[in-house]
Amino acid sequence: MTYTENYQNWLDFAELPEYLREELTAMDEKTKEDAFYTNLEFGTAGMRGYIGAGTNRINVYVVRQATEGLAKLFETKGDEVKKRGVAIAYDSRHFSPEFAFESAQVLARHGIKAYVFESLRPTPELSFAVRHLGAFAGIMITASHNPAPFNGYKVYGEDGGQMPPHDADALTDFIRAIDDPFAIQLADLEEAKASGLIEVIGEAVDAEYLKEVKEVNINQQLIDEYGKDMKIVYTPLHGTGEMLARRALAQAGFASVQVVEEQAVPDSDFATVKSPNPENQEAFALAEKLGREADADVLVATDPDADRLGVEIRQADGSYKNLSGNQIGAIIAKYILEAHKTAGTLPGNAALAKSIVSTELVTKIAESYGATMFNVLTGFKFIAEKIQEFEEQQNHTYMFGFEESFGYLIKPFVRDKDAIQAVLLVAEIAAYYRSRGLTLADGIEEIYKEYGYFAEKTISVTLSGVDGAAQIKNIMDKFRDKAPSQFNATDIVKTEDFQAQTATTQAGVEKLTTPPSNVLKYTLADDSWIAVRPSGTEPKIKFYIATVGESLADAEAKIAAIEAEINAFIK
Repeated sequence: MTYTENYQNWLDFAELPEYLREELTAMDEKTKEDAFYTNLEFGTAGMRGYIGAGTNRINVYVVRQATEGLAKLFETKGDEVKKRGVAIAYDSRHFSPEFAFESAQVLARHGIKAYVFESLRPTPELSFAVRHLGAFAGIMITASHNPAPFNGYKVYGEDGGQMPPHDADALTDFIRAIDDPFAIQLADLEEAKASGLIEVIGEAVDAEYLKEVKEVNINQQLIDEYGKDMKIVYTPLHGTGEMLARRALAQAGFASVQVVEEQAVPDSDFATVKSPNPENQEAFALAEKLGREADADVLVATDPDADRLGVEIRQADGSYKNLSGNQIGAIIAKYILEAHKTAGTLPGNAALAKSIVSTELVTKIAESYGATMFNVLTGFKFIAEKIQEFEEQQNHTYMFGFEESFGYLIKPFVRDKDAIQAVLLVAEIAAYYRSRGLTLADGIEEIYKEYGYFAEKTISVTLSGVDGAAQIKNIMDKFRDKAPSQFNATDIVKTEDFQAQTATTQAGVEKLTTPPSNVLKYTLADDSWIAVRPSGTEPKIKFYIATVGESLADAEAKIAAIEAEINAFIK
């Protein structure tokens, strides 16, 4: 069907809610095309898009269609799986509660049990709940760190990780096979609750999650002595972190935590920030203000679904420095390994996992402690798969996993990024450096002096609509077919094409063991590297640049030079 035919189908649907009808009638031709030229697709972490009318938007009908596809997948698994059911959580965004309960009603219509949280909860708690409740799957309604006009739908497997490729592909096929999303039927909400097919959950699961969280911190004596009165500022950025982070910090013994109260209130419009993204320093403006007033050592922020953590550290001049996702990953990895080594609890088969576009600084740190680093594709489900593999084969002990995009997991009772856990450990790390008369800023510098000056930069280019999708494909094709032989006057010594599953060097071509993925990575003779990939959930193409230098300034100068060359190459 053409986009105009799709549009007319929606306009002709008599039961369409008035707010969607009004949006349809107000669309100009370009908006109409973008809203209806395709269906919202599942990517590395489900689907995510603008809220609104259309097949390429997220709305009750697209959510019903996705959930109907999940129900069809359940029906291939048998009655026992239907009884185990689905855990469902949601964040503070527009329509999040509606999407969550409508998903439960679609499942109930198929006789599938649904556990729905009573109010907003973090993504990591949803991951935990799937395992804790013995559910077969999970649904998280969230658009993570995206701006207010977005929402999304993430599906989890029975291990608590994002649904693995095999089931995700089958789910996608079931969703695509649904011709008429308007015909999907829902169970009556109150009747489904009365029959037990929909069960509302809350504090009991919170308590079990917080019980597990007690094991995240490593050195309680350190916290009792140096962390108790250490001044920490926390902001949940109007999201779900408020439900658990404050309680978790208090439970661990951090008694001098101040919360940015204006941002502790759930707000679908995220009124105090341009974007609720803890990667960006602008999101810390109110936290910095409170930090200066409180003379805080460290500022921490979680994104709306509390799976990503941002950190700012006080510098010698009193200003706050925003850490990169890779810097946070490095300082956590170093502390975990050092603390366990000191305590005599570092296992001989210690293992860490990271995405292929995350810093190699953490690989060097891991190797210095005799730990093994596993590189996986982007998407935390691949780290979750490694954890599952370690448990089944008992060949490695999981210590830490992270992605440069501000996602960290310390303890594997959760199988996704967990900013609640990360908040606790960053607070403990700050206490550790305080015990040595140092700050987190000093800690970063110590790591650079020991392992080398690593710098990284991620560039995201948004290219929306039909034209944007074509542009992204053309850029990937150009890199794949006509890539330069050098960047910054330094030879490319290895080219990895994760779609073709090949690694090419002067010695020849080797087969990559990761699953196929549309990612290209170029390693240079000086250990710098460049990667390029389309986003799996947004209309973006991402460029990753990583360098190693004699100093931080040297490494950053290399990044600037490579960035300029990439910009020239893609024009």
